[in-house]
Amino acid sequence: MSTLEVRRREFLSPSFASVTLGGPDVRSLVPAGGDQAVRLFFPRAGQTGLRMPTLSSEAWMAQVLLMPKAVRPWVRNLTIRRVRPADDEVDIEFAVHGDSPMSDWVRRAAPGSPAGILDIGTTYRRPEHAQAQLLVGDETALPAILSILDGTPPALPTTVFLEVPTRADIRDVDAHWLSRDDPALRPGELVLDALRRATLPAGRYYTWVAGESRLATSVRRHLVGDRGVPKQDISFFGYWRLGRSAPG
Repeated sequence: MSTLEVRRREFLSPSFASVTLGGPDVRSLVPAGGDQAVRLFFPRAGQTGLRMPTLSSEAWMAQVLLMPKAVRPWVRNLTIRRVRPADDEVDIEFAVHGDSPMSDWVRRAAPGSPAGILDIGTTYRRPEHAQAQLLVGDETALPAILSILDGTPPALPTTVFLEVPTRADIRDVDAHWLSRDDPALRPGELVLDALRRATLPAGRYYTWVAGESRLATSVRRHLVGDRGVPKQDISFFGYWRLGRSAPG
């Protein structure tokens, strides 16, 4: 467990923001690359401080749930974008949308605001036999995919499909970008349709896909059922589910 504070907040585009957290505890965070994630603890609106759990391992969750809501923090899983141990800083990027607790916190985060993190490691597991890689995701997976790309050897052929809410959210990164723009579109529809029509890498390749739950499972089903990709060559993660909020 690391207790930190907000040092900077920057809105990167209409749907994305970056928050830099800092403090001496960052030195205990070992950069692992890939899609290294943390559990982020942040105060609810109206709370004047942050009460962090004190128990280790998985016991911390029960401790948080037993706290009165007046002092209980929100907890969400986020991908680390960058770690700078020499500066005691870690950057986390957020997909900001609606009035969710996390988006609300990002909008009101100011220098000195408390936050805490718990390292939960990586899920990116590219096997040695992979001759190429395929990365697929919606806006919630963008920070993880950018971090994976940062650590990808230049010689490894990489194909990327990314769906974001608006054209203004597209980054200067080589990828098949899909912007929903039309709010009536279900998240994941555009990227899944593009993937079905695409020419994918030849030979054995590793796939990492994350985002809305149905997107992740549909991509895996397509690759295994229609493309003959071995199941063990796919890592897939449902970061969120349309119409449902994370508990807290």
